[in-house]
Amino acid sequence: MDAKQYWQEYLASQVESQASDAIYAVDQFGDSPDLAEELAQLVRSQIKTATCSALWEWETAGEALPEPGSKMVVLDGKGQPCCIIEITEVSIRAFNQVDAQFAYDEGEGDRSLASWRREHWKYFSRVLPQIGKAPSQTMLLVCERFQVIYQKDSIETID
Repeated sequence: MDAKQYWQEYLASQVESQASDAIYAVDQFGDSPDLAEELAQLVRSQIKTATCSALWEWETAGEALPEPGSKMVVLDGKGQPCCIIEITEVSIRAFNQVDAQFAYDEGEGDRSLASWRREHWKYFSRVLPQIGKAPSQTMLLVCERFQVIYQKDSIETID
């Protein structure tokens, strides 16, 4: 099933017509199929309720930043839709200003701030050179919080 079909099933599942055929993103977390699969499962299990990316990535792509209420079809490591999330909060903060609660909410590793810093530094060291940037302690991050609003297999929606 492709993301558009998945989105249409989500819309059809909405008893009250709160959902619309509005613009939505389609993306996966991480920079490899294995990482995308791992993170998709954390999102589906609602362990991962936050994510971040470098502001430079958004600027380079020329994309508008996400806003609360934005929805995204999350793809797994095989590129298949696995759930839909809704952004609940967006903030910009420096890498060295990410706190322990945000690290915990990202749901990765042992969920500690030390683990978050180590693993995200590795991640940014892989992806930022592709856009001519290098990670720094003061680089700005787009920090998002979200909630799962739809999973096809459980037909659960949250509004």
